[in-house]
Order: sequence, then structure tokens, then C-alpha cells
Amino acid sequence: MEKGSSSSATGSMQPTPSRPPPGSAGPLAWARKNLFSSPLNVALTVLGVWIIWTSVSAIYDWAIVRAVFTGSDGSACAKDGSGACWAFIAAKLDQFTYGRYPEAERWRANLTMALGALGLAGLMIPGVPRKGWVAVFTLFVFPIIAYFLLTGGSFGLKAVETELWGGLMVTLVVAVVGIVASFPIAVLLALGRRSQLPIVRYASVGFIEFVRGVPLITMLFMASVMLPLFLPDGVTFDKLLRALIGVALFEGAYLAEVIRGGLQAIPRGQYEAADALGLSYPKKMGLVVMPQALKLVIPGIVNSFIALFKDTSLVLIIGIFDLLGIVQQAVSSDARWFSPSTPLTAYVFAGFVFWIFCFGMSRYALWMERRLGNGQQR
Repeated sequence: MEKGSSSSATGSMQPTPSRPPPGSAGPLAWARKNLFSSPLNVALTVLGVWIIWTSVSAIYDWAIVRAVFTGSDGSACAKDGSGACWAFIAAKLDQFTYGRYPEAERWRANLTMALGALGLAGLMIPGVPRKGWVAVFTLFVFPIIAYFLLTGGSFGLKAVETELWGGLMVTLVVAVVGIVASFPIAVLLALGRRSQLPIVRYASVGFIEFVRGVPLITMLFMASVMLPLFLPDGVTFDKLLRALIGVALFEGAYLAEVIRGGLQAIPRGQYEAADALGLSYPKKMGLVVMPQALKLVIPGIVNSFIALFKDTSLVLIIGIFDLLGIVQQAVSSDARWFSPSTPLTAYVFAGFVFWIFCFGMSRYALWMERRLGNGQQR
């Protein structure tokens, strides 16, 4: 009886957690510790706030306060004190999106982009049912549908030459095809570089080092000019298709080194465990090693994809007008919209579009990295 009472008394005497002293937690405490902890930090904080305020105020004044939102030509944007010429963007938005794609056939481009967005959403959003079938549709069925929709010439659709394609549509086509096509190439090259077969290893190393030693512009020129020389007589490739092949090979070589870094980071015990289970080489790599390696190098893979998305503007060199190319063409060719602010507004718009896609990819990759790393948090 006494023993029970003493234990209960001891339990009742356990200290209860107390709240932190006032002013030691919260936003004010964080600011006092990180922004105003010393005279130098105070000076740097004030200077940073002044720079941010000045920059934001100038951008707001140019983009909103003094901006021109309506107009049929550049006369309104040419007035003294005018800011951004958003009327030019509104007038040329269709051209920036589709290039010279026939207006009556643009529903095909819209349908293609909508189907692609649905397929990507089904792959990227967790919890979507039948994700395997969604992957089959997105990776194998959708490219065929997109090809016939955009090019036409069959199923009663009017043929549209790729020379008429342009704008954001071409940017997305080059980026998406480059990303999807370069990934399996990169995996094969990474595995080939670690292969025990000398011919496979040396061939992979030679291809990777050759491609990484030349700029993308060189690869595009080679794909556009030299690739037809290796084709049989009577066989020709479209200029856009040649650019897609060059971009996929170039990105595959760079991405192969990223994936190889992930393969080298896998402990040797994982390989030995897969061998002990009697798994064949394809199953060992596909079920045990490669998923872990890809998980480790998600930041590097996404960084390569972002760089590829921005490098799509280089296809202008071989006469393919992507978003940036169409913007340059619209600024320099339409005399009705000549004004001091028109070029800057157009380039700001193009840069903002690129930023939206690149920022979206980086945020999704960060979320996916955290989600896949939840089991490793301690």
C-alpha cells in the first residue's frame, strides 16, 4: 500500500513542460536573431529591404501603372512615359502559341496539348487509379495520336507542314520529346559504361565523351545537315524530326552521367543481395538497383531537364521558330508595333513563360524528392 502511494506520489511530482519565455520564439524572435543580431546585420538588412523595395516598385510601375493594355498598333505604346506594351502581347498571343499553324486547324494543337496534360497529370499525381494503363497511354499511345493530329494528312485531317509550326507549341514538342526519348538512351548508356563487356563499355564511353565535348548547336547542325547523308536514297527526315533526334542524343549523353553517379552510389551489398536471390541482370537492374539509383539523383535529372527546356531556343539556329524565335520575328517584322517598349515587353513575356515551366518542374521534383524520402527521415 505504501509502495503504491509512493509511486503515485513520485509520478505526480514529475515536472510539466513549460512554455518558452516571451519573445524567444515566433517571427519577431527569428528576425531579431537572423536580421538584427549585430550592427552589420542591421545595415545589410536595411540595404536589402531598400534594394527589394526599389526593384519591386520600378517593376510594378513599368508593368502595371504605366503599362498599355489595349490598342491596335504601337502608337499607344510609343507615347512618352509609357510602360510595358501588353497590347502587343495580346495581339500576338496566338502567333506566340502556334506560330504559323493554320487558324482553322489550331483545335488539333489544343486537343494535343490537352491530352498530353491529362496524361502527365495522371502520371504525376499520386493515387490515380490504373496508373500502369495511364503510363502506357502517355508514353506509347499519345505520341502516335499527337503525330497524326499535328501533322495531319490522314483520317480526313488537312496536312500541316512542320515549317508552319512555331511558338510555344514547338518549344513543348522539342522539350517533351527530348525528355522522353533521352531518358531510355541515358539509362542504356549509363549501364553500358559500367558493363563488363569491353566493346559495350568503350562504345558507350566514346559516345558520351564525344557528345559532351561539343555544344548543342553543333549537334543540331550535324543532325540537320549530316544525318541525311547516312540515309538511303529516297529516304528523308523532316527538319524538325532531325532536330528532335539531335536533342535526344545530346541530352541522353549528359543524363547518362547523372544516372551513372546514382548507380555508383548504390552500396555493393545491394548488387550482391540481388545476385543471391538469383535475379537475372535485367531484373536486378530494373527491380533492385535502378529504382534506388534514380531516387538518389532526382535533383540532377530535373536539373538536366530544366536545362534542356531552356536549350530548346537553340533550334532557331536551324530555322525552327520556337517561342523565343517567334517573339524575335514578331518584334522585328511587324512595323505597326514598333515602339521603345515593345521588344522589352516581348522578351519579358517569353522569359516569364520559360520561368513558369522551369519553376514548376523544380517544385514538383522537390515535392517528389521529399515524398520518396519520407521513409528515410529520422
